[in-house]
Amino acid sequence: MAATAPRPRTSTRDPEEITRRLNAWLRTRLPGAEAVGVTVPESNGLSSETLLFEIRHPQAPVHACALRLAADPAAYTVFPVYDMPRQYRTMRVVAEHTDLPVPRVLWLEEDPGPLGAPFFVMERVAGRVPPDVMPYTYEGNWLHAASDEERERLEAASVDLLARLHDQVPQREAEFLALPGEGDALRRHVTAQRAYYEWVVDGLARSPLIEDAFARLEDLWPRDPGTPVLNWGDARIGNVVYDGFAPAAVLDWEMAALAPREVDLGWTVYLHRFFQDLTVAFGQPGLPDFLRRDRVEARYADLTGHTPRDMEFYTLYAALRHGVVMLRIAYRQAHFGEVAVPADPDTLILHHGSLRAMVQGSYWN
Repeated sequence: MAATAPRPRTSTRDPEEITRRLNAWLRTRLPGAEAVGVTVPESNGLSSETLLFEIRHPQAPVHACALRLAADPAAYTVFPVYDMPRQYRTMRVVAEHTDLPVPRVLWLEEDPGPLGAPFFVMERVAGRVPPDVMPYTYEGNWLHAASDEERERLEAASVDLLARLHDQVPQREAEFLALPGEGDALRRHVTAQRAYYEWVVDGLARSPLIEDAFARLEDLWPRDPGTPVLNWGDARIGNVVYDGFAPAAVLDWEMAALAPREVDLGWTVYLHRFFQDLTVAFGQPGLPDFLRRDRVEARYADLTGHTPRDMEFYTLYAALRHGVVMLRIAYRQAHFGEVAVPADPDTLILHHGSLRAMVQGSYWN
């Protein structure tokens, strides 16, 4: 998205004030401790914020830390709710019941008083992350410069993360992630996305394209969504820290939910295609053989014995969900005076062309 628009602001908080308040809080958990080198990474997200720091104390459980802070309500938040205890619990469940490399979580603070919003602190894992800005599909970054064999290793290991997550967490341990409402897990998931869309457009221009996509989902609705599993939610390689080409840490669990396996798979496939399509549109070849839908589906089936079903539905659903997020981010930029709202709100969705093609059934042809 940075290829066509200025990088939107990610925080309205004052770094010096945050550092002072963080140190005051840290000493209540570890007397005499000091948080040093507090920084906000350039890749800080548009939802919850991340702070990186070192703990200076001889009895610190770890020294290199990352802090995930719920978004500042004054910053025109991307999501309506930031449930930090839910994320913290999800990471603990995944760490306890799987062999995925989830960072060790240290402390949860539910009181918004210390830093202005709830947060949790976790171990910071060294490594490298495929960039979003500019996307890893563009030339000039470590993943694009890798060999085909190295990218193949990374792809295989990344699909394996999903397979292990879905297979290893007992459903009963993920019941707290069940979304409210009526119907099965998939119906509840889509209903929650409809509610999110209504929140995004409240008092603003609605998106005919997004509403067409919701209608198309009903036409494609799976006959049997299957048994739900713990979904990572934001299942993409940009949320993994890699040591070489092997996963070292799986991050960003704020969108975790109980849902069909294919919700995660569709998100993995489409979020790569989002970057790939963007790269081709700007005159570069990108990585056309990387994370291809057919390869992801086949590898997942080999690992789990579950052949992905109804993937036209699930990739459309991923593109639709991403479209709602893009619309919110665009309205957020307009709120801060960074962009103007056009007459056609659909053009605020960066991938409106591919989303329309999916609605029409021509994208995968």
